[in-house]
Amino acid sequence: MPTMEYLNARPGSGTQPRVVLDTDTFNEIDDQFALAYLLRATDRVSAEAVYAAPFHNDRSSSAGDGMLKSYQEIRRLLQRLNMDDFPSFSGSEHFLTESGQLTSETVPTSAAVGDLIERALTATHSDRLNIVAIGALTNIASALLIEPEIAERCTVIWLGGHHPNWPHNKEFNLQGDISATRVVFDSGVPLYVVPCNGVASHLLTSATELARYLELDDPLCRFLYDRFVEYGPADGVWTKEIWDVGAVAWLTLPDAVESYTLATPRIAEDGSYIHDPRRTQCRFAYKLNRDAVFKDLYERLRP
Repeated sequence: MPTMEYLNARPGSGTQPRVVLDTDTFNEIDDQFALAYLLRATDRVSAEAVYAAPFHNDRSSSAGDGMLKSYQEIRRLLQRLNMDDFPSFSGSEHFLTESGQLTSETVPTSAAVGDLIERALTATHSDRLNIVAIGALTNIASALLIEPEIAERCTVIWLGGHHPNWPHNKEFNLQGDISATRVVFDSGVPLYVVPCNGVASHLLTSATELARYLELDDPLCRFLYDRFVEYGPADGVWTKEIWDVGAVAWLTLPDAVESYTLATPRIAEDGSYIHDPRRTQCRFAYKLNRDAVFKDLYERLRP
């Protein structure tokens, strides 16, 4: 079982830790910023692959449709980053919550799960593979169920749930696949959590700010700006959380993240946290330096 030596304030080891990104890219507009941010931070991380995660809301007809739309959005972003050959993989077409009894034999696999396991098995106890997860934890949980050994070789940085003191835990990434969240939280993998309400909810920006700090003649910047503008109302005062860059920032700009350790919560049937002091420790972010994160983001996105 992983020990506290892996739960220092900064996930990752060395100057350029190995990273993969698991993202429900078409669900909203923040994943796109997070993916571009990670792939432009070549001085801070060694990004190896990106995986499409399932999601289901009014932007998809099913979990599988959400995953496919996310994979297509990943490909559009990679094209604008001039990184068409960067490894990208389709993920699960179903949530684990839909799968009934979970065993290594019954968990559905996917290209993303297979690649994640393969990469994780090349990591070591001291040089771990960092999984930045900014959607439902379906792909990561599937990999852990199929090959439990990778818990000793990976670190998970997850954007999901709310602050532990929030009145409820009705958050999209967590509620999307409660069974997958439970698998990851029970696995013993070193876990870093960026809560949504109360923490990542401070990562607000506006179309006016984006137009000021991005180079809109650049294909990538224009794509991100247009996605943002299309998501909101046509006029009036409007800001939007770019939640997911908080998880990436824990690797690319760790001084902007303040955190503390606590016993990894148990996950109840409704997704709420059950606090149990006997559990393995994890680390929760409690404060993000919003201005520092966006300054770094804008500088990296500009050509």
